[in-house]
Amino acid sequence: MSETTAACPECDGRLRADGDETVCGDCGLVVAEDRLDRGPEWRSFGDDDTDPRRTGAPLTRSRHDRGLSTEIGYTRVKGRKRRQWARMRRQHTRARISTKRERNQVYGFTEIRRLTSVQSLSDQVRDQACSLFEAAQTEDLLRGRSLEGFAAAAVYAACRVAGIARTRAELLVDAKADADELRAAYDALNRELGLPVGPIDPAEYLPRYASELGLDPAVERTARASLEALRDDGSTNGRNPSGVAAACLYAAARDHGASCTQADAAEVADVTPVTLRNTYTDLRD
Repeated sequence: MSETTAACPECDGRLRADGDETVCGDCGLVVAEDRLDRGPEWRSFGDDDTDPRRTGAPLTRSRHDRGLSTEIGYTRVKGRKRRQWARMRRQHTRARISTKRERNQVYGFTEIRRLTSVQSLSDQVRDQACSLFEAAQTEDLLRGRSLEGFAAAAVYAACRVAGIARTRAELLVDAKADADELRAAYDALNRELGLPVGPIDPAEYLPRYASELGLDPAVERTARASLEALRDDGSTNGRNPSGVAAACLYAAARDHGASCTQADAAEVADVTPVTLRNTYTDLRD
């Protein structure tokens, strides 16, 4: 509580500022109250170079207009007003998407957002996939090819670049493209854009496969140790990383006496039992 220089209008007593109220210290009259927070809406730190001005939602690569456009929402109106709002919304959408390139971009970005959401992928992967789709469109790679295939291929390529373990079969479960469309689009992306992708670490598959097979954490730890042994002697080179992870889990399950068949492990990893059996044989040797 602090004193002010003004006097009370009733008794000429001393006024005191208490929180958001100005109170007379003699008679207790509340002279003024102000519950508005007049402080800044943001905090500025010494090493923060961002602009604190309010400018709406942040920019995003997952929208064809970077998120700068407005949308006409829905309201509870009836009759003539409702039809008028519908016409305004339709004309606004047509004006916002004026070219075929933008229309394809809107469709592709929408499919990428849906696919990354269903696959529980991060916003960084989503934005990277949209950037790859836009780069493919700039290089004129979409001509004569499937938009759904390029959307799925962009998500798969973004996962490969980020080192996230996702197989093509897992994406095809939720994608609108088939295997041939995804393969053709990804080959075009990798060939023309020179994606910085490398082989996926089989260890990335272990937690997910162990959860799907219902294996204990102890089994997963044993499988991880077996995988390190295979990696040290170079047995993982040239092999399907998904199959290597499944084989290590199967071997660890055998050691712990857990219930896990070769068919179950191969099905989870989307490989054939022969592939899993060959890796398992090398691991035992």
